[in-house]
Amino acid sequence: MRPLHFLKRFAAAAAAALALAACLVSVVPAASDSNAERDLAAARRLFQANLDAIRHRDREAYLACYLQSPRLARTGSTGFLLGYDSLAASAGSGWPDRFEALDLRLVPVRDGVVYGTYRYRVRYGADEQTGISERLFLQTPAGWRIGVTSAFPALPGTPPPPLALVGGTLIDGTGRLPVRNAVIVLRDGKIECAGARSTCPVPAGIDTLDVRGLWVTPGLVDAHVHHSQTGWVDGRPDAADLRDRYPYEEVERRLRLEPERFHRSDLACGVTAVFDVGGFPWTVAMQAPSDADTRSPHVRAAGPLLTTFDHWLNLPAERQFIYLTSDSVARAGVRYLKSLGSAAVKVWFIVRPNADLAPMERMVTAAGDEARRVGLPLIVHATGLAEAKAALRAGATLLVHSVGDVPVDAEFLRLAKRNGAIYCPTLTVVDGYRRLYEAARAGHAPQIDDPHGALDSLTLAHATGDLGLIAQRMRAPATTDPKLRAERWRVMALNLAQVRRAGIPIAMGTDAGNPLTFHGPAVYAEMEAMHAAGLTPMEVLVASTRNGAKAMGAAARFGTIEPGKDADLVILAADPTRDVRAWRALRSVVRGGVVRSLDELRGR
Repeated sequence: MRPLHFLKRFAAAAAAALALAACLVSVVPAASDSNAERDLAAARRLFQANLDAIRHRDREAYLACYLQSPRLARTGSTGFLLGYDSLAASAGSGWPDRFEALDLRLVPVRDGVVYGTYRYRVRYGADEQTGISERLFLQTPAGWRIGVTSAFPALPGTPPPPLALVGGTLIDGTGRLPVRNAVIVLRDGKIECAGARSTCPVPAGIDTLDVRGLWVTPGLVDAHVHHSQTGWVDGRPDAADLRDRYPYEEVERRLRLEPERFHRSDLACGVTAVFDVGGFPWTVAMQAPSDADTRSPHVRAAGPLLTTFDHWLNLPAERQFIYLTSDSVARAGVRYLKSLGSAAVKVWFIVRPNADLAPMERMVTAAGDEARRVGLPLIVHATGLAEAKAALRAGATLLVHSVGDVPVDAEFLRLAKRNGAIYCPTLTVVDGYRRLYEAARAGHAPQIDDPHGALDSLTLAHATGDLGLIAQRMRAPATTDPKLRAERWRVMALNLAQVRRAGIPIAMGTDAGNPLTFHGPAVYAEMEAMHAAGLTPMEVLVASTRNGAKAMGAAARFGTIEPGKDADLVILAADPTRDVRAWRALRSVVRGGVVRSLDELRGR
């Protein structure tokens, strides 16, 4: 919220502008019906010329719209100003980088006087502003001119103006057949209706966006990310320890203070919701602000992980791993997560060679019992069949890695179906470690798959640097062995096919934050790997939209294009039901009813 004195200044300035408007209006005869339409048309032409001059940064055309008089009134963030000369002196010195004007409204006041407003969204660099702007249009001997103008920022939570997307092919995320030449009406940040023109006509008086020749889908949901990790080894020093150059506490401080760089890279790849399934406690605090911010994907966060392995990747006074040493520690950990506001309980179920599974299973079961008691879902990282079945027996409803050691069996499938569990295969994350290691050993920068320029300059600089140190300090991943890599892929693909045939829901998740698995761009390789493993393009789409929202426990809010859902959409230039690579043909992203082009979302 703005300080109270700032709002009072706006109110006073607005009152002064309206008083002047009333004074101007009082000298004009009352409006007649015969002249009202003529005046509205003239005022609308001037309104459009005024806004087009801003879009095109045309100073002369802009100034030609205004009353050249000492009585020209302007109201804005600097208060109440009078006079054309001050406008002329400042015009052209601060054009916005992005200007959007929607929801134009005009009403005749009297003959020769029309009042109008529009809703604006402007961007200056990384600073985005929204609000409402007013105009008072006057008929003068020199023609129609603007006599009063104002601009007021919108208060937090103000919904965007209504909009209809018209003419595209609608793919609603439910698995139903696409609808060609569709209409999707967005109002107050929600989907008001979506379907064929016969069932969803364009309401009168709202702006339209022509999406003919394009495909409209729900926004993508990445159901497996980590905001406590950077996409490089500075966020995973257990992979290659460069803490002497990149102190871990500084890396985490930057991640905590600058989440917007990952928010932007997600949106720039069509990702409008993410599930952070493990990290430092501050990740939980991202949830509420993200829902209200159209520049961020929705975020749900599990917070610190319960783990069967005492991992050292913590900070002196802040842990992201809670080591399970007893049933009571497991239950206390769950209660702590509940008090923190976590969206789920995540267990990092690591079984080291020669370890006894039984005591670990008992503690995970205790965590599952406590999670049910406090009303939190249980998420488990389990890459072996034995621990995956133990997790399901404990009540897990989301498995965020493939079973990769052996084929799943009938008991696994039965337990998963009993729990209503969702399977998130996370196929590509291990390949990032291998590619980084091999590139460092070869002495060349790893290839970065970032088709939309979504990544920020710092992430790119880190991802392609310090190769010599990485070559010295990084252990070779097991997947550098081609035979082991091929066998692991064979088992994961086989298990994904088994899960699919059993009717167990599948969700897309990347494990973003791990080395070379970047927040945002990683979704493309993951979806393409799911297709390569046997899913159809439509099945990949549903896994990456509706089922991802289900995995987050947010299917009532988003994940499909249906009335009442959040207006989170992706506009593509290719058909994702025919080719899974179509997601790379992104054109625009809609988050909470606000349309942003790819150019606007690119990394900085």
